[in-house]
Amino acid sequence: MVSREHKREALLHDKLQLLRSITHSHAMNEPSIVLDASNYIKELKQKVERLSEEIATAESSIHQNNLRPRVTVETLEKGFLVNVHSGKSCPGLLVSILATFEELGLNVLEARVSCADTFDLQALGGENEEDEETINAHTVKRAIWNTIKNWSESIE
Repeated sequence: MVSREHKREALLHDKLQLLRSITHSHAMNEPSIVLDASNYIKELKQKVERLSEEIATAESSIHQNNLRPRVTVETLEKGFLVNVHSGKSCPGLLVSILATFEELGLNVLEARVSCADTFDLQALGGENEEDEETINAHTVKRAIWNTIKNWSESIE
């Protein structure tokens, strides 16, 4: 008959071999296997911390991208179609954008706006016939981005 002590030693040996295989240890004696396991646990903790930081950064980036207004400007035959969308309400932004339209010499021919929970603006801006200067979509977009930047700095 096998003694309890022998069974306990066999069980401990099996558990150490399992620990050795899980931690990818090449050690042969008990203290070295335990030390390798301890190091493996430290590495796993560091990986968890790093991944948690990466997840937090990604979530923050996603959150910021949802809050940062998106601007598109399309050139039309006589003017521009301007779309501005933000995932949050932007009190005062509409007035600032309309002032930018005026500064650019664009007349708002048609517009749809929602400023409740989110900010959505779709505006058809026609160039002022009296203005001799012509502007392009890039200039309009850059001006609107500057307006949004100035507006966001003013509310902070």
